[in-house]
Amino acid sequence: MTIQSATIIGAGLGGLVLARVLHVHGIPATVYEADAAPDARRQGGMLDIHPWNGQQALDAAGLTDGFRDLVLAGRESYRVLDRTGTVLLDRPDDGTGERPEVQRGELRQLLLESLPAGTVHWGRKVTGVQALGDGCHEVSFADGTTVVSSLLVGADGAWSRVRPLVSDAIPAYVGVSVVETFLFDADTRHPAAAKAVGAGSMFALAPGKGILAHRESGGTLHAYAQLRKPEDWAGDIAGEFDGWAPELTALLTGSDVPPVLRRLFTLPAGHRWDRVPGVTLIGDAAHLVPPNGEGANSAMLDGASLAQAIAAHPADPEKALAEYEGLVFSRAVEEEDIYDVMLGADAPHSMVAVFTGAEVS
Repeated sequence: MTIQSATIIGAGLGGLVLARVLHVHGIPATVYEADAAPDARRQGGMLDIHPWNGQQALDAAGLTDGFRDLVLAGRESYRVLDRTGTVLLDRPDDGTGERPEVQRGELRQLLLESLPAGTVHWGRKVTGVQALGDGCHEVSFADGTTVVSSLLVGADGAWSRVRPLVSDAIPAYVGVSVVETFLFDADTRHPAAAKAVGAGSMFALAPGKGILAHRESGGTLHAYAQLRKPEDWAGDIAGEFDGWAPELTALLTGSDVPPVLRRLFTLPAGHRWDRVPGVTLIGDAAHLVPPNGEGANSAMLDGASLAQAIAAHPADPEKALAEYEGLVFSRAVEEEDIYDVMLGADAPHSMVAVFTGAEVS
């Protein structure tokens, strides 16, 4: 059976790279996305795009030049602070880094603009998927419509509706909750906080809690308070950082948008599944882990790898899916728990040690 088209659930970076690389190879794809429009919600903050996965994916998509145009100069700098605001490590961006920073929303827009008009169907929230036999699956949407696919890809994130077709794994809470904030025009309106963050990324850490921040374009500071808390925690975020330096707590109390609470989840390490005809997973739907700098990059590489396998075996979709899944499973490694480093008993010195290769005293 020759592959006629692919049905992709989810218009995140992984799903869009998949659609784009398929398009490069002349294979149609349709992407269904729950969001009502491309700008229906914020698309996250800064991403450092790695040469061993994200950059390879964008090269396969023929978008390297466009990606380079989005890079924000100077953002590969980083610093580590303690709760008093004392700078323990300050590494400027000297231009030799290999992981340039871009804004997720701008990268997503680049991918959207690279696709034929009508590829992405917005406002199509999946409510269920069922197997019809012979590798075909029916996808049901909240608007009452359905589609039938002989090549279905779950690119729909942590709570994937497609995953149950191949796996009974359920994401588990990792014990860390995150409160996300934004400060606009920070150099003028929040100069002390802007100075603390510096030109790129800042990690202000202590055992059990920390504040991370990134400098985005236009003077925006994007911050995340991270706390080791039970899953049902919904407390006073400012109170959790009582006694911290005011230039750090301003990143939380000075937010120009309502703070958003997020809880972090993970799939079992090395998550894999048996081959199920006509369906597979990419990105967080396949291998969800807590944020470690690799998630978006590996999702894009998944999308590119799957598209390349399909292009290599257009008359044998099962061979293509098996080849792709073999690659994904072989790339799975036991990841160090970054939160044991950032929020562990030796924080912030443990984070300094990671960046410098020093031993923690």
